[in-house]
Amino acid sequence: MGFDNVVHRLYLIFLAWILFTLHFRSASGERSTYIIHMDKSLMPKAFATHHHWYASTVDSLMTAASTASNGVQSTPKLIYTYDHVLHGFCAVLSKGELEKLRKSTAGFVSAYSDRTVTLDTTHTIEFLKLNQISGLWPASDFGKDVIVGVIDTGVWPESASFKDDGMTQIPARWKGTCEEGQEFNSSMCNRKLIGARYFNKGVIAANPGVNLTMNSARDTQGHGTHTSSTAAGNYVEGASYFGYAKGTARGVAPGARVAMYKVVWDEGRYASDVLAGMDQAVADGVDVISISMGFDLVPLYKDPIAIASFAAMEKGVLVSSSAGNEGPSLGTLHNGIPWVLTVAAGTIDRSFAGTLALGNGLTITGWTMFPASALVQDLPLVYNKTLSACNSSALLSGAPYGVIICKDVGFISDQLDQIAASKVGAAIIISDHPVLFELGVVPWPVVVISPKYAKAVIDYAKTAHKPTATMKFQQTLQHTKPAPAVALYTSRGPSRSYPGILKPDVMAPGSLVLASWIPNSEAAIIGSLSLSSDYNMVSGTSMACPHASGVAALLRGAHPEWSVAAIRSAIVTTANPYDNTFNNIRDNGLSFEIASPLAMGAGQIDPNRALDPGLIYDATPQDYVNLLCSMNFTTKQILTITRSNTYTCSNPSPDLNYPSFIALYNNKSTAFVQKFQRTVTNVGDGAASYKAIVTAPKGSKVMVSPATLAFEYKYEKLSYTLTIEYKSDKDGKVSFGSLTWIEDDGKHTVRSPIVVSEVVTPW
Repeated sequence: MGFDNVVHRLYLIFLAWILFTLHFRSASGERSTYIIHMDKSLMPKAFATHHHWYASTVDSLMTAASTASNGVQSTPKLIYTYDHVLHGFCAVLSKGELEKLRKSTAGFVSAYSDRTVTLDTTHTIEFLKLNQISGLWPASDFGKDVIVGVIDTGVWPESASFKDDGMTQIPARWKGTCEEGQEFNSSMCNRKLIGARYFNKGVIAANPGVNLTMNSARDTQGHGTHTSSTAAGNYVEGASYFGYAKGTARGVAPGARVAMYKVVWDEGRYASDVLAGMDQAVADGVDVISISMGFDLVPLYKDPIAIASFAAMEKGVLVSSSAGNEGPSLGTLHNGIPWVLTVAAGTIDRSFAGTLALGNGLTITGWTMFPASALVQDLPLVYNKTLSACNSSALLSGAPYGVIICKDVGFISDQLDQIAASKVGAAIIISDHPVLFELGVVPWPVVVISPKYAKAVIDYAKTAHKPTATMKFQQTLQHTKPAPAVALYTSRGPSRSYPGILKPDVMAPGSLVLASWIPNSEAAIIGSLSLSSDYNMVSGTSMACPHASGVAALLRGAHPEWSVAAIRSAIVTTANPYDNTFNNIRDNGLSFEIASPLAMGAGQIDPNRALDPGLIYDATPQDYVNLLCSMNFTTKQILTITRSNTYTCSNPSPDLNYPSFIALYNNKSTAFVQKFQRTVTNVGDGAASYKAIVTAPKGSKVMVSPATLAFEYKYEKLSYTLTIEYKSDKDGKVSFGSLTWIEDDGKHTVRSPIVVSEVVTPW
């Protein structure tokens, strides 16, 4: 058979396949993939599980299935069943079958077409399982009319995150204003950004004659714009960081309002300005204060955040604060204030990738955030043992032009700087250090690969006649595992402000969080060239804090009757101590060991579970005063915080009704016993019974009495005691466990971390 005949026959086969495909698609009707939401409470008793119910529902539609004229049976098909992120299933159906399902199936709630997924840039929203169908978002109406006051560096009002599309009128209770100033007029506020004020008297007083570079609420550093858009930014389509994390950006509470209080200046940052900003925020009527900053080495009665947040707490305003970035050493945390929410930082399940393709066909996916689509195509691959440390730009500058292979030596950030300064063609760094998931700046075409590929890459470079390498950048990987992990930089407890309260409270996404940025500031570097962007990837507990602030705003919207302590309790007792591999969260700062509550608090915030916590640990302002009265503070020092003589010290107690436990020992003692008294309030639907399950810290014996709590009605309060018996091994190590109250029907689990730690010296 001649070549032309072969081509002709292949063409006819191909044409027949095309015609068959088109015919089949036409004959099978308008069959599409749909996601169907069901009311699980209406599942008939005949079915053992939700899966059986959904499968039977789809099977019942078989009678409506059509048969294509070519004899191919076209039937409805069950794709997925869901029971965690939503109740329902995914199925391939015709429009007629969907309509039959809608009309005749008990329990049908809603349905919509499946669609091509668009990656979310503020991917932390997906990571926290917030969704438009069920849970905290719809229950709170996305935070509608809740006002988040952000104490920070100011705001960039033109950012698309602060557009007021879809926002209703500003709540009548709002007392704030949009303060005019340099390059900032009152028209720049709207129904999303409802207030903007600035406080600079402190910085001016400390620097007489100073000329402020931006004497207004306008942001010159990017920090405030980033944190406020993370907490409550509006939806923005098509956001990305130089091609990474493309998609839709939005805040945790996208329906909430933002009010900015600028207290941090290029010329300095002073407690007086911070206090003024927080004072005004409370007066203006905010519901939540988000403050991603803190003061070190000061006792509570000298800490402006502690002082201002006490007043805020009295008025029902929750203050969410960052733990600091001085980890991984213990005792480095700030904002360890008993009446605020203190937030640690963790990684998220998203990574940024580059592809390395060698001339021998080996392709490796590595890590990078180089901010461009660089042309690295079939360049010479260079391995030189002397140069492989990649820690000297002078030596690298003399290397042959090509892709240099660098071993894991010293700090990877230093290697990146030296590579960029030398201007080699590109580089491969061999490393799996966890800092990669927290590092944002890649100033030169570099791909970081795992050490497991090192031998294959080096062998090819050493043995091939003309080894070559090709690189591609700007790729985003979702659902990476394990995640989250405790960020290595996040500050750790015990709190020196008051070590007797376990801090931090919880962990939230903090590493490489994408949110709004100021367009006239550096967001990335290529060599010595600075690049700007409307969105930036930033890491820190400053980024974790507004995630928790947003969740608090949603809870305030869903439960306006809850106290500050109740909201914090709900967030703490429902936090998740496990990662997405269903194993204990690990600590990037401590060789990937199991994370201690001193690093992550109770675990990663879980907004949807916080909506319905079952039990809460409540506290009144007097309860906090009782704690202060036990701290050997003078009357005036206590008054500095409480501002009122109406409180008494008739019942001093170090045992606050807190949703966690920390027992501190002196390493000179061999054993101790510590007893805690707690009262929980039933916020479930009605009568309920809970049993205590204890995981004791190593070396400890933990007893709970009573071990069962039987509630007869909603809002009933019951008390219990928890006693820790500990024998010190004088090794200074931290041991930890948990107490979990589990409802008899399994609907609610209320978990509190327990820590035994060596005492630290308070500030």
